[in-house]
Amino acid sequence: MAESITEKRVVISPDKQHLAESVAARFVSRVEKQVAGGLTVHICLTGGSMGGAVLEAAARDPRTPVIDWSDVHFWWGDERFVARDSDDRNEKQARAALLDALDIPAENIHTVAASDGTLDLDGAATAYADELAQYAPSDRTDGGAWPVFDICFLGVGPDAHIASLFPDRPEIQITDRAAVPVRDSPKPPPERVSLTRPVINSSTRVWMVLAGADKASALGLALAGASYASVPAAGAKGRRRTVLFVDEAAADQVPPQLIDQEY
Repeated sequence: MAESITEKRVVISPDKQHLAESVAARFVSRVEKQVAGGLTVHICLTGGSMGGAVLEAAARDPRTPVIDWSDVHFWWGDERFVARDSDDRNEKQARAALLDALDIPAENIHTVAASDGTLDLDGAATAYADELAQYAPSDRTDGGAWPVFDICFLGVGPDAHIASLFPDRPEIQITDRAAVPVRDSPKPPPERVSLTRPVINSSTRVWMVLAGADKASALGLALAGASYASVPAAGAKGRRRTVLFVDEAAADQVPPQLIDQEY
């Protein structure tokens, strides 16, 4: 259990606003560095209030307009299978917060099919997996048919779900495909498409962003090495870094030795 605890680090901000600004600054710095190095960058976004707040803060960063976004690709960890213009779409939130303001090729924004399109839920998951496979590195040795995300953003629910992988449901156990349909979600809307754990965990960096006292228990369980089947956030791990960015309200149960003031 000690190994599970020490592989994650926690960075605490005083409140939600400072949390969003801190994560956004790190995100912009990371993209700026990678692009300057001539690298293609894949970013996996999340929805939720903090996911949107981070993107809004990134849009305000003075470096954002001058970054060359042509080699940056955006994906989503999950999407609600609703109409394209629904306010429930993570895509719609991200476009309004940041993406529509970027000078970025349209084909670099990889969206999940909407319910008012031509695909049903299963078809939407298959199509998303197929698109992910088109960007799998040619020199990959682990057999993963998807890109390696430089940063995979994840929100964490009060029940410790990540993406649309909910506790004690079959989707969290699926390892033989990149994207899965989710039906009868315990959180509305009921139909979704989600990345699977192998995709998330092949990311270079997993950044979980959570705020509020209602997330304290989930955070504590994620850090304590709980079973990922019942606490999905406990099973999210980047290959190089796994960081939980939290506000003070969510950090109530964080052991002092896990707090990283330097990251």
